[in-house]
Amino acid sequence: MIPLMQPRTVCIVVILVVATIFLAGCLPGGATYAQQPAGFFSGVWHGWIAPLSLIVAFFEPSIRVYERNNTGWWYDFGFYMAIISGFGGLSLFRRRPQESSPTKAE
Repeated sequence: MIPLMQPRTVCIVVILVVATIFLAGCLPGGATYAQQPAGFFSGVWHGWIAPLSLIVAFFEPSIRVYERNNTGWWYDFGFYMAIISGFGGLSLFRRRPQESSPTKAE
C-alpha cells in the first residue's frame, strides 16, 4: 500500500509548482522585452528570480540571467539591489549580536 501525502503537503507542492510556472514566464531573455526595454522594476524582478533563471538557462539557451535589452543604469541598479538584498546584504536595520559582558571572577 502506498502512503498518501497529507493535504497540507500536497497544497504546498501545488503552490510551488504554480509559482515556478508563473516565474518562468517572466524570465529575462527571449522576446519579452523586444518592443520596450526592461526598466528599474524589471531589474528588481530579474534580480529576485536570478537563481531560477540560472537553472532554466542550463536547459533553455534563449533564457538569460540578465536582460540585454534594458534601460541602462536604472535596470542595473534594480538588478544588483535585488541580488544583494536576496542574500541579506541590504539589511540596514540588522541588529548586531550583543556581546556578553565578562563575568566577575570571585
